[in-house]
Order: sequence, then structure tokens, then C-alpha cells
Amino acid sequence: MFRQQRVEYKSADQIRTMRAAGLVLSDALDQAVAAARVGMSTLELDAVFAGVLKDAGATSNFLGYHGFPNSICTSVNHEVVHGIPGGYVLQDGDIISIDGGAIVRGWHSDSARTVIVGTPRPEDVYLSRVTEEAMWRGIAALATGKHVGDIGAAIDDYVSAAEGPALGILQDYVGHGIGTEMHQSPDVLNYRSSHRGPKIKPGLCLAIEPMLVQGRVETAVLDDDWTVVTVDGKRACQWEHTVAVHDGGIWVLSAADGGAAKLAELGVTVAPLD
Repeated sequence: MFRQQRVEYKSADQIRTMRAAGLVLSDALDQAVAAARVGMSTLELDAVFAGVLKDAGATSNFLGYHGFPNSICTSVNHEVVHGIPGGYVLQDGDIISIDGGAIVRGWHSDSARTVIVGTPRPEDVYLSRVTEEAMWRGIAALATGKHVGDIGAAIDDYVSAAEGPALGILQDYVGHGIGTEMHQSPDVLNYRSSHRGPKIKPGLCLAIEPMLVQGRVETAVLDDDWTVVTVDGKRACQWEHTVAVHDGGIWVLSAADGGAAKLAELGVTVAPLD
């Protein structure tokens, strides 16, 4: 994981194209999230998402990726990541993470949101809130930090200090660089580590994606060779955004407002390039 690899740094114009992909992705996730209700199948959610990309002239970077059969990952309850859409029908109280990506003119974006269907359980509301807020702390650290490792430290510190039941941070699945490919160097850890990672500098684009669980962090992969589940059956959550660093600051490419509202709460001013 910690081997030094080449990082692809982007120009301002390339970041603008990634922003176009991020806006299409944000719209597609908006509509998939709105459709996530009791009685909907995860395959129907996939169709909603894919339809938005098609109408926008974008393509999915998940579909066909190492043989993945759909345009989104739908991870329900104890499924952590990489859940395959299918015939499962959402039930009252389910928690589902919807993870998707889009390509526009060869440039990628990647984002995930978690939805609680029907009547929420308080412990699931807490899980999703802490995961989302941890993501934003990681994004804020990208604006103020010196090395990529500062992102994981910020996420870890926030989760460890959260006022509520202790949550586990997965270490086997981490964030990543993104650009001309969906997964690139560097790895973006979601936990504090002695590994500092590369320096944060203009042109760096990252997918920041903490994954938290209500129980132990041990996971297993199902027989479909994709779906990752918690071994103890406890529930999991994922939130993710694609973020760019440029000469003027940072820009959350997969958020409709560029991350302005949430980052303002943390004292960070977003610097759009448009």
C-alpha cells in the first residue's frame, strides 16, 4: 500500500473537465437517492442512475470495471462496499450506500452517499452522520494540510472524538487518486498513520471516502467476488467526494455547490475555477 507511485497532477482545464463529470455524477446520485424508498429494488436504482448519465452524454466508470456488471454499487445494511445491484427490494429501516462514477471526455469523478430508507434507526442516523462529517473533515484537511496523510489523521481524530457509540474505521479499503483513471495513486488512508504520503500541491485530485462500521472492522468478500460485508453482521456506511487542489485552493468536484456550504462550517473557503 505504501509504495511510492507516480501521482498524476492535473491542469486547471483538466480539473474543469473533471468538474463537468462531477456535476453529472451529482445529478445522477441526487436522482438515485430520491428513488431509494421502500419497495424499490437496487437494480431499479441502478437504472435511474444510468439513465441520468446517458441523457448527459456521460459514461459510467463502474460498468465493466474488472467485470463489474452495473453502473453503481449498492451496499445494504452489513454490506460495506461493492454491492451489486439486483433483485433485492429495499425494506423499511434499511441503510444503503450508493457509490457511482462518471466519465466526461476521458476524465473521471467518483462519489458515494448513504441513505436510510423509511423509518430510521437512531444508531444508523448516527453512523451516517459521523461518516459524512468525517469525510468533510478529511476534505478540510486537504485544504490546510501538508501531506496526504493529514487527511486520514483528520478523519480518525473526528471519529475517535465523536460523542456516541464507538465506530470502527475500515483499513482494508481506502480513498485514492483519480483523473484519467478512476483509481490512481496515491492511496488516501482514512486513519492516522506514520506514513505521511505525498505532499499536497496544485493539480492533486483525490477521492476521499471514509467507511465506518458499527461493530468490528473485520470484513469478508461474498461468493460474487465483489460484495464486501462485515463479518459480525453489523451495519456499515460510506460517504465519498472527488476533490481537486489547484493554485487557488480546493474544489469539491462532485458536490453541486463545490463543497461551499459544508466547508464554510469548518472555516474553509472553496475556490471554484469557473
